Amino acid sequence: MKVSYAQAGVDVRRGQEAVKKMKAAVEATYTPEVLTELGSFAGFFRVPDGYREPVLVSGTDGVGTKILLAKELGDFSGLGQDLVAMCVNDIVCHGAKPLFFLDYLASARLEPDVVASLVESIARACKSVGCALIGGESAEMPGIYAPGDVDMAGFCVGIVERDKSIDGRNIRPDDVLIGFASSGVHSNGYSLIRKLFLELYPDEITPFAEELLRPTHLYLEPLEALWSQLEVKGIAHITGGGFFENIPRMLPKGLTFDVDSRSWPRTPLYKKIAQLSGLDEEELFSTFNMGIGMIVAVSPQEENRAHELLREAGWEAHTIGKVMKGEEPCLR
Repeated sequence: MKVSYAQAGVDVRRGQEAVKKMKAAVEATYTPEVLTELGSFAGFFRVPDGYREPVLVSGTDGVGTKILLAKELGDFSGLGQDLVAMCVNDIVCHGAKPLFFLDYLASARLEPDVVASLVESIARACKSVGCALIGGESAEMPGIYAPGDVDMAGFCVGIVERDKSIDGRNIRPDDVLIGFASSGVHSNGYSLIRKLFLELYPDEITPFAEELLRPTHLYLEPLEALWSQLEVKGIAHITGGGFFENIPRMLPKGLTFDVDSRSWPRTPLYKKIAQLSGLDEEELFSTFNMGIGMIVAVSPQEENRAHELLREAGWEAHTIGKVMKGEEPCLR
């Protein structure tokens, strides 16, 4: 008996159709440094001119179980930006400008329209930060994924002059911490969110559905507005692990943080999560961004100028605390 690949659940024609549908969106992200076309085995990218001692900075991430909430609510439209932002926001923490991006999409059955829509949303996010989408993989894997499931991963490479890289080495006690407002929960804590809003308290989700699916902010623009005009000593992307895991990643040994949680407004969503979960403040700030998606450290002398630049760039930000000596963080 003849058994084809398609009968086993993998139809290569669907993948080819998806590539055709996404081609225009992908190629719209290409910069002059892209040396290959869509469909090559690998993407070629020329290092831009003008760098004296360029350092490549790379990062990878995914969207996590936010995908499952998007599936439940029938809206995948923001996931492409989530994927790009989770990678780009990591490399910009070191002062890097994103150069190119690669994506990985997997499912039990590739639906060309769904794949093309996801890649188009990835491409839009890439283009918004000047990043070329130069390659990717769409995998059909029945047996590993259940029907209707989608998994996503992203990979980003950026560039920075070595002497302009940001690694926190110049942070000192009393330096100011400025937090950039998040666009929502971003892409972390969704296993708990699904437990609360889909399993335990499904009647509570309706007022918060749009905010829960809102895509992650891309923070390149406000960070460029700062580091082009003043010294940004350190940057922390508030992702998985919240404040307690991510702020220490930018701090030298012997330094910790003092954050006043009353220094920015808390949205009704976070108040509802606190109410439904019963978590204390430390647990909440160890799980979610709590309305702050990115934090920068600047000297006290640069604080007012930093806020002025951010207002000019149209970004909401708040002074949320300071750096201090010690090992134990303080959350008030």
